[in-house]
Amino acid sequence: MCWATAGLPPQAGIRAATTRQRWQQVHDLLDKGVGLLECARRPNLGLNTIKRYARISEPQRLVRAPQYQPTLVDPYHLRRRRQQDPAIGATQLLAEIRELGYTGSLNLLYRYITQGRVEADRPALSPRRLTRYLLTRPDQLTDHQRTLVDALTRACSEMTALDGFINSFAALLTPASGNDDRLTAWTTKVKATDLPHLHTFTRGLGLDRDRDAVNAALTHPFHNGGTEGVNTKTKLIKRQMYGRAGFALLRHRILLN
Repeated sequence: MCWATAGLPPQAGIRAATTRQRWQQVHDLLDKGVGLLECARRPNLGLNTIKRYARISEPQRLVRAPQYQPTLVDPYHLRRRRQQDPAIGATQLLAEIRELGYTGSLNLLYRYITQGRVEADRPALSPRRLTRYLLTRPDQLTDHQRTLVDALTRACSEMTALDGFINSFAALLTPASGNDDRLTAWTTKVKATDLPHLHTFTRGLGLDRDRDAVNAALTHPFHNGGTEGVNTKTKLIKRQMYGRAGFALLRHRILLN
């Protein structure tokens, strides 16, 4: 979780404070030797909630930003306007953004404000989104995303190493001579670092069982994509005529398609 402290600020508010308070209460009871059922009974919480709190080592990991769908209000940056004039009303905001091209209703603006989306800080970056940024080619990231990734990968040595391993492995996916030796060096470096998930990934590559196939995929431009496409097409045709004809018609349809 070292990257979480370097990214966007976590969600703040009454709900986040309540979540942290409950997490602290549950862990205080667990430290005293209280069982899970008793922990659930005292604060009147569900057992599954108590189990989830007990599994999490840091309360920040429980604070999840609400997932809102994009709305017509988003492009108008009302948070900045509210900072300039905290007492401005919704009607005045509606008039101002309509001059800028807003086509939505007053009800939509009210709902946007009552959800706390104007005053709330930007939500903390989720692990899923960070993973997507790390696995995206750098030239396809926006300037803001690239700056954010740079800051997060510098948060700790593990993140720096992970980013380096991802980039070096991505370079191996372009077939070239010598990639087999580079893959061997890559796996050796991965096994020497404290990144357990990458260790699992290297075992999943099947380097010990089917290394020849892996080397062929990384060094030769040939692949069996065409064969797999024909197999998929054949299965589709067969399912379309299931129970209606025999092998002769199936053969003709395959030859004609």
